[in-house]
Amino acid sequence: MTKNTNKIALVTGGSRGLGKSMAEELAKKGFDVIITYKSKSTEAENTINTINKLGQSGYAIQLDVAESSSFDAFVSNLSSVLASNFNSRKLDALVNNAGVGSYEYYSESTEKEFDTMVNVHLKAPFFLTQKLLPLLNPGTSIVNVSSGLARFSLPGYAAYASMKGGVEVLSRYQAKELSDRKIRVNTVAPGAIETDFGGGVVRDNKDLNGFIASLTALGRVGLPDDIGSVVAFLCSDESKWINAQRIEVSGGIYV
Repeated sequence: MTKNTNKIALVTGGSRGLGKSMAEELAKKGFDVIITYKSKSTEAENTINTINKLGQSGYAIQLDVAESSSFDAFVSNLSSVLASNFNSRKLDALVNNAGVGSYEYYSESTEKEFDTMVNVHLKAPFFLTQKLLPLLNPGTSIVNVSSGLARFSLPGYAAYASMKGGVEVLSRYQAKELSDRKIRVNTVAPGAIETDFGGGVVRDNKDLNGFIASLTALGRVGLPDDIGSVVAFLCSDESKWINAQRIEVSGGIYV
């Protein structure tokens, strides 16, 4: 069997929302794409079908990024999938996207919710990336997903935003320490986007949507492909000299 010459990307949380857009935009740039999903298997399959229609190969693997004890088994499974479905042993891009929203005022925040934010948003990109290092080709591009909330502050997001601030620091350290393998690491920080994230509040609450749009230089809230296209660019050779950077994709909110 001829070795697969396409580049291969892994996108965590790729079944819907921003992750779905990232996976599809990567396929448009010629990547074969593996996505993870927590429980939405039907939506994951829909994403894979779209990738296939774009002429690329796709595959979905179940993973709960909050359970770091499962990472060894996931990496083993991923290795098998790469060999059997892509005739490859390595990845060329990794997007740490999987996440869950949290809205609790600081004075009412619980330790349980805080620990969930740590596990999903900080511990996962730290240790999952570490476990995946043997599967990353030299020159791999890693994109970690942060949030505009790490730059500006809105009540109710203290725990979530604190983790995203940690992700931005982590990205710089990864870029420094993985440089001997020419691995690039950048952070994408989305602004408010119309998805079902956080219960779909930005998309479905007309008043909130309008308020956020009024704060944004371009006069609207974001759409998933506003983010997906930037992530795909950062994973491609078009961004080969961009490293250790935080790129906010928010239409210019609070400028």
